[in-house]
Amino acid sequence: MLRRIAFVFALQSLAGASFISGPTVKLDAATVTGTNVGQISKFLGIPYALPPARFRPAQASNPYRGSLDAREYGALCPQQKIILPDSGIREVDTILNTTPELRNAPGVESEDCLTINVIKPAASLIHSSHPLPVMISYVFEGAYQAGDTAGYDEIGSDLVKRSIALGKPIIYVSMNYRSHTSIAYGFMGGVEIFEDGSGNLGLRDQRLALKWVNKYIRSFSGDESKVTLWGQSSGAISIALQMMTNGGNNEGLFRAGFMQSGAPLPIGNITKGTGQVYYDFISADTGCSASNNTLECLRALPFPVLKASVDKTPSFFSYLSLALIWHPSVDGVFLQDNPQSLVTQGKFASVPIVSGTTDDEGTMFGLSSLNVTTEDQFRQYISTVWYPRNPVSELDQLWTFYPADVTAGSPFDTGNKNALTPQFKRISAFIGDSVQDGPRRTFLQKASTNTKVWAYLSKVAKSTKGVGSYHGSDLVSGVANDYLINFVSDLDPNTGSGPRWPNYNTQSPQLLTFPPSGKPVLTPDTFRLDAINYLNNLSFAHPFVL
Repeated sequence: MLRRIAFVFALQSLAGASFISGPTVKLDAATVTGTNVGQISKFLGIPYALPPARFRPAQASNPYRGSLDAREYGALCPQQKIILPDSGIREVDTILNTTPELRNAPGVESEDCLTINVIKPAASLIHSSHPLPVMISYVFEGAYQAGDTAGYDEIGSDLVKRSIALGKPIIYVSMNYRSHTSIAYGFMGGVEIFEDGSGNLGLRDQRLALKWVNKYIRSFSGDESKVTLWGQSSGAISIALQMMTNGGNNEGLFRAGFMQSGAPLPIGNITKGTGQVYYDFISADTGCSASNNTLECLRALPFPVLKASVDKTPSFFSYLSLALIWHPSVDGVFLQDNPQSLVTQGKFASVPIVSGTTDDEGTMFGLSSLNVTTEDQFRQYISTVWYPRNPVSELDQLWTFYPADVTAGSPFDTGNKNALTPQFKRISAFIGDSVQDGPRRTFLQKASTNTKVWAYLSKVAKSTKGVGSYHGSDLVSGVANDYLINFVSDLDPNTGSGPRWPNYNTQSPQLLTFPPSGKPVLTPDTFRLDAINYLNNLSFAHPFVL
């Protein structure tokens, strides 16, 4: 709160002073000052909401007044402490320690963290009569558990610079919102949260930020009618869920989505499963279980006490891996039904979509299960963590579709290499197909019947020891960047070079495939067809996210 007061009012006491230099924009009755960095201007850390109350929906900021210093990123929403696995492979450990979404983000954590950032071409490069297309980034996600916008400043800046070089300038917007371990618990579950109407707060923060962009982006020379959502990992999942809320009515807040490594997942009800288990755990661990009102007790806890308890719960590098305890859920407010069911019903915004995955999506998260080394342990892991509600007889085919033969596992097409344990490649193949390619294929097959869809597969970084074309390798390589910029600008990702990237369709689904080296090629989206169909059917019967 102190930072907010300083941010909004400190300069007002120096009326008439102009010692802060830099580009300015007007928001309501306020002058917002950013920084110029070569060809681009940055306006950072602008509050888009009032300081959020813990476990309650955020409210939009009051009209801006005075002078706003927007030269630095805002505070982090509090993060869960992540304990990285030790893969024993130098290259893999380097990736784990340097990828922003997989590491503990540096910076100051604060309850008052709902801020938004705008990176744009410098004013001299913009024709005032032609407002620019806008990209809203959800790329900093860490399985809804960690991440911040400052960690992706370079990516955002480079995309704006590249758009200028291509002659298709765009504006990049990013926002902080409450991830699962924020002081306001963006994705806390349990009956108590449901009855309070405070589920899916992270997604509701995102929606509030979209409305801010719709209201204010013209002040930055942006076109509010030309907004594309871009996200990676759970950021891409967030985009899908933004398409599904409000009965699929996007309220004119965005016109397209570019989704890397993420699609609508089959999720459960907020009152059931591990959401309630860990609500009860935190209540007991903090002493709130003795209270007549556990939710109000949790709201009143000192932050260090709450955070210490949250840090004891599993992260996405725990044995649970991506069968997460903290995740979006059906809450009756933001999400009325399991997203997988909403997909089959066609209840989502009909906007153009680009969706892509890497060839070895599961390897990074397979590292959480290096202690699973035998056939019995593998079967126990699948049946207890991923499909605890499915009768064991329903899993008979799974052991065949995902055999112990390491040459059939992920990293795919690497033979006997990369078998970190006898079960690692098997687990990695299963996780990648379950969380990424299965949901992606289901979504695109339905979406392509009533909107334009493009899909890609990245095999870049295939030579990375241990993890191959790992989750996020397409983002790191920037292999899709020019396609992204063209899509934001023109609603068509084609760049004019390489093969013509066709629309995805159910009769002949084509992927633009980026090989380990060389130019992209077109390939059919039919890999592991029977295995993925089997997994999709399992998750329809019993959502694997608890």
